Amino acid sequence: MVFDKQYYYFVSGLPDIFFDSSKLPFTVEEFRAMLEDVLSPKDKKLIDKYFLKHDNHNLMVYLKDKNAKLKEEGRISAEEIKETIDSVAVDFPVQDAKIPSYFEDYIRLWLDENAHTENKLWEDLMTSFYMDYGMESKNSLVSRWFELNLNIGNILAAIYSRKYGRDVNSSIVGNNEVAQFIRENPNARDFGLSRELDYFDNLLRLSEENDIYERERKIDKLRWDWLEENTVFDYFNIEYIFAYLCKLQILERWVSLNAEEGERVFRALINNLKGEVPMPEE
Repeated sequence: MVFDKQYYYFVSGLPDIFFDSSKLPFTVEEFRAMLEDVLSPKDKKLIDKYFLKHDNHNLMVYLKDKNAKLKEEGRISAEEIKETIDSVAVDFPVQDAKIPSYFEDYIRLWLDENAHTENKLWEDLMTSFYMDYGMESKNSLVSRWFELNLNIGNILAAIYSRKYGRDVNSSIVGNNEVAQFIRENPNARDFGLSRELDYFDNLLRLSEENDIYERERKIDKLRWDWLEENTVFDYFNIEYIFAYLCKLQILERWVSLNAEEGERVFRALINNLKGEVPMPEE
């Protein structure tokens, strides 16, 4: 029987973090650097999935402008992106193990001139590919974390689309069961989900919160509580470390925002709904 690697010493030294903390013990990037010297190669690949969102951004930016500045948090270089694009362009297999499989699918669509005439929402397409990729993880916690965030984003997007008179189906990304329920029941009050998801009613209530700052905090608290509930019996393993990373990201977001800045940022988000319905940040 093969047991998963345990990180007793490392986890024991991690400071406790709480949703209402006002200070960070270290930044997400600092924690990422700490993990480089600790994790097994297998577990490092698992954590790397979480940070692919930066590389997703860089790929989309690069396809639009090869001279654009890329996010430093991304681990796939501009040269590696270029090589991947060149390989896909000539239908040659991508050899670089760092490149996630959905990059090829996305690039192939981008290079198809017909795809650009179909008025595709390229960010939504990337989100769909990325979420599907994350949900394919063999680690149950990681897979379910990606699905939770896909569901939250889709439910809120559907609610706001209906509120602002937009087509609900056009705002849904991904292909999981919840996405299908929404597409099949766009006019139902609960999109057919109230019996499928134990957090649907909570999300519906939160979507009606008038204070944008408070609403976003409560949605992140829902995420935080989900992580707590789903790692009750995880103490020194990669699941604990992954959950710690996710919570640290949530905490970093709110420590960097005071109420006034948060109201401004999220007011702008709502204004953008007049033209599009973006997925909430993780």
